[in-house]
Amino acid sequence: MKRIKIAALLQSNDFGKEVLVQAWVRTKRASKNVCFLALNDGSTINNLQVVVDITPEIEKVLDRIHTGASVSVVGKTVESAGSGQALEVICKELTVLGEADPDEYPLQPKRHSLEFLREIAHLRFRTNTFSAIFRIRHAMTFAIHKFFNDKGFCNIHSPIITASDAEGAGEMFQVTTLDLNNLPKTQEGKVDFTQDFFGKATNLTVSGQLEAELAALALSEVYTFGPTFRAENSNTARHLAEFWMIEPEMAFYDINDDMDLAEEMLQYLVKYALDNCREDLEFLKKRREEEQKQKPQNERDEMNLIEKLEFVINNKFVRITYTEAIDILKNSKANQKGQFQYSVDKWGIDLQSEHERYLVEKHFKKPVILTDYPKEIKAFYMKLNEDNKTVRAMDVLFPQIGEIIGGSQREENYDKLIGRMHEMNIPEKEMWWYLETRKFGTVPHSGFGLGFERLMLFVTGMGNIRDVIPFPRTPKNAEF
Repeated sequence: MKRIKIAALLQSNDFGKEVLVQAWVRTKRASKNVCFLALNDGSTINNLQVVVDITPEIEKVLDRIHTGASVSVVGKTVESAGSGQALEVICKELTVLGEADPDEYPLQPKRHSLEFLREIAHLRFRTNTFSAIFRIRHAMTFAIHKFFNDKGFCNIHSPIITASDAEGAGEMFQVTTLDLNNLPKTQEGKVDFTQDFFGKATNLTVSGQLEAELAALALSEVYTFGPTFRAENSNTARHLAEFWMIEPEMAFYDINDDMDLAEEMLQYLVKYALDNCREDLEFLKKRREEEQKQKPQNERDEMNLIEKLEFVINNKFVRITYTEAIDILKNSKANQKGQFQYSVDKWGIDLQSEHERYLVEKHFKKPVILTDYPKEIKAFYMKLNEDNKTVRAMDVLFPQIGEIIGGSQREENYDKLIGRMHEMNIPEKEMWWYLETRKFGTVPHSGFGLGFERLMLFVTGMGNIRDVIPFPRTPKNAEF
């Protein structure tokens, strides 16, 4: 007999059918004559109830079954007499596939803290919270590929090992095969990377953007979706050392086309989650509401999780310039009363998450796209505006998250790009290949980056980025 997944079984309402179910035991309740097993195989947030009539023979099997054990059940589907489920299975054959010692198994049927569950990341998939999160993560991965595929974009696999620093930030993990206890040196006493595997210093990538630009200048519309790495010593709820990025690059797009695509994509992804992950989202909504009850009234969310997602798909995004945003923030009551941790006192500052969230949640009450940032706080590849002070950058701001997308129209003019690289000390020699695209058939083009885990924070309502990636990599932590 072929195994049926619990998700398919619960949706079928096909009573009187013999089925094979294989899953893990969530709970076991027994009386004198009957035992109830709640089983889950990860295909749905909902458990399947299996009713086992206790006989002397089956009692020996039941004695081996505890929370966390895996079992195989052959039985008949019947209409459930209990509330909360339409169908249950009357057991005919019960086999233990793998036992779980109740004295050692750490996931007993009670509430566990997220901090504790991070310490047992190899088992946290089995909890309702994390099974819901990672089913949604899969759905969002699929939806991203579907969105771009349906629009005729090509998926490009950009390199993970690179010799360039796309962001110019210098916070990169070095890749080497050199013997760290016996490093070869040049005559000047520096490390001789000509003896390294690639013959030069190489790092883990911080972005696939630059390589995606090369592809876009032939294929017109491309995107990358891959891991990126930042050696930034930040132990915050918003930072990871290893995370995933979606980075589309489009030839013949200006900054307005770029913003249109970003808005369309985000609304598509949020709608996909609402349409395809409803049960998991409802569970996470209830979980967050319980969490919010522990907070002071003035710190609680104004919208529940479902309302927040609908807020994004039901509202046209507001588009304003950085300069307009600074004026709004400078004159806001929050700024004038000193309620911001970082006061807004002059044009040119880098906006913080609290400022971005104020614009979205308090001032406009809509998602916001900011444009035309000061050139000093943005990357070298962004196109200069005619004022020579600002660049055609755009950041998409969401409730709870702040910035969720950062993008720009790219500088296609060779001389201006060289000038910006000199200003920002980007080595021209190492970027010859990037510069050559501006010499051979250059075109206006644009792109943006969406941090996948930032998207997941928003869609799931979780508060810590370490809880939306299976195995978080953070300073001093590379377990599992």
